[in-house]
Amino acid sequence: MAKVLVVDDDAHIRELVRLYLEDEGFEIIEKSNGEDALHYAENHIVDLVILDIMMPIMDGWALCENLRNFGEMPILMITAKGESTDRIKGFKLGTDDYLVKPFDPVELVLRVKALLKRYRISTANEIQLGTITLDRKRYQVIYNNGQGATLPMKEFELLYKLGSYPGQLFTRENLIVQIWGLDYEGDDRTVDVHIKRLRERFIDFESEFRIITIRGLGYRLEVHQD
Repeated sequence: MAKVLVVDDDAHIRELVRLYLEDEGFEIIEKSNGEDALHYAENHIVDLVILDIMMPIMDGWALCENLRNFGEMPILMITAKGESTDRIKGFKLGTDDYLVKPFDPVELVLRVKALLKRYRISTANEIQLGTITLDRKRYQVIYNNGQGATLPMKEFELLYKLGSYPGQLFTRENLIVQIWGLDYEGDDRTVDVHIKRLRERFIDFESEFRIITIRGLGYRLEVHQD
C-alpha cells in the first residue's frame, strides 16, 4: 500500500482524510504541524503528502518548499484559501495539486490516485526489476522462484528509489537527502559504498537491470527489456 502523510492542525480534517483513504487501502501517517511532518519525511519513505497551508510552527508554504528540496513525492495542498494568488504561489513552490475547503472526500481520493499514477508509484508498494520484485511493505526482494531475501534498510530504499524511476539520473546529493535525510552528517561517498554492495548482490541479474554510473553526476538504474 502507498504511504500518505497528512499534515493539518485540524484533527477533524485529518480524521476525514484518513477514513476515506484508509478505506481505499492507503497507509496514513498524521502530523499536526509542518516541522513534525518534515522530520518524518526526512527519515521515512513517503509516497504522497497532503498538507494544509495555515499551520503552527511551520506553515504549508515552508513545508512544501522544504519537501521539494529533497523529495520527489507528489504534494497535494488542502486549504481554506481559494484565491488564485495562493494557488499560483503553491504551484511555484512545488505543489502538484490543490483542493479548497470544504472539499468532497471522493474527489480527494480520485486526485490522490491520479497523482500516484502520474508519479508512477505502485499502490501495492511493489516494483518489478526484471524477474525480481521489490516489496516495500516487507522490505524484501522476491525472486522468480518465490524465495524472498531481506536487505539492509538503506540498501533497499536506495534500490527502490532508483528502480521506481528507471533511466532517471540521481545525483549523490539527491540520494543522500532522500534516503539518509537532511540531517545526515556523513560523507556522500556513503552512496558509492551502498551502490557497490547492491551491484555485488545482484551481479547475476546484470542482464535484467544495472545501476549505471554517470561520471561526475550520479547514478541511474536501467532495466533491460527482452
